[in-house]
Amino acid sequence: MSALLFPGQGSQVVGMGSEFYNKFELVKKLFKEADERLNFPISKMILEGPSDQLQLTKNTQPGILTVSYSIFKVLKDEFQIDLKNFKYFAGHSLGEYSALVCSESLNFSDAIYLLHERGKAMQEAVPMGEGLMIAILGLKIKEVKDLIQPYQNEGVCEIANDNADGQVIVSGSKNCIESLITNLKTKKIKSIALKVSAPFHCSLMKPAAETMKEKINKTKFGDPKIVIVNNVTAKPEKSELIKDLLYKQIYSTVKWRDSLINMAESGVKNFVEIGPGKALTGMVKRTIKESNCFSINSIADIDHLKDELKK
Repeated sequence: MSALLFPGQGSQVVGMGSEFYNKFELVKKLFKEADERLNFPISKMILEGPSDQLQLTKNTQPGILTVSYSIFKVLKDEFQIDLKNFKYFAGHSLGEYSALVCSESLNFSDAIYLLHERGKAMQEAVPMGEGLMIAILGLKIKEVKDLIQPYQNEGVCEIANDNADGQVIVSGSKNCIESLITNLKTKKIKSIALKVSAPFHCSLMKPAAETMKEKINKTKFGDPKIVIVNNVTAKPEKSELIKDLLYKQIYSTVKWRDSLINMAESGVKNFVEIGPGKALTGMVKRTIKESNCFSINSIADIDHLKDELKK
C-alpha cells in the first residue's frame, strides 16, 4: 500500500520542473494557466528566476504547487501510474493544497490563487524582522515542548512543525526565539535558523488566517477522490471540515510525524514524494524505519517508480 506526499516551502529552486516543462505539452499548459490566473509570469520565475523573487512566500507557494501538480499529471496521464494502490495523499503545509488539487477536491486555478493570497497574507501578518523560526535537532517533541515552555510567558514561542524524530521547528517572536537559541547553545543542543520571511504556523499568523478565511470559504471544494491526511489533526477528516482546517492550518502546528506514523500503522509501506526536493523523503526515513521511499523529480525517477511498484 502506498501514500503520495507533496512538499511545502523550502523545497523551491530555480529550474524546478524544467525537464517536465520541456518534454510535455500538458505541463506547458499548466504553467500557462498559472501565469494567466496570477496575471504575471510565475512560470518564468520558476524556470529562470531570479531566485530572490522565487523565494518570496507569495511566489514560492503557487510555484511549488505548479511543479508538484505538473509532475502528478505526467505520472497519471503520460505514464499511466495506477492510483488504486494509493491509500492516502498528504501534503506538508502548502503541500496540502497540492494534495487537494491532485485528489480533485480543489481546482488547480483556484488553488494557485489561494496560495498566492495565502503567501501575501502570511508575509504581511508580521513586520519583517520581528519573527524567527529555528529547527531543533536531535530532540523528541516532548523534550522540545518542555524546553520552550518558559519562553511562552515572554511572547510567542510555539512548535510550528513536528517533522520527524529529531527534527522539530519552533516559530515565534524574535526576542523569545533568540533567548531560546542562547539556552540551546548552553545545553549544546543543535539548532538552525531557517531562512524564512515570517514565523509560520504559530499564533502570530492568526491575522493571516483571518485574511484567508473568506477567500477559502468562497472557494468550491469537493470530496477528495483519494483520502487526505490532514496537517492539523494528523488523520483523515470529513470533506465538510476541509475549509475550516485550511484556515486553522495557517497558525497551527503541522503534525507531520504523527501523520506519517498514522499512515504506516494503517498499512502504508511505500511513500512517494512528488515535487521539488527530497525533504519529505528524509523525514519518512527518520520516522518510519520499515518503509520504501521514492522521490520524483525527473523522468528517470518515474521509470524507477513504475518498476518498483510492479514488484
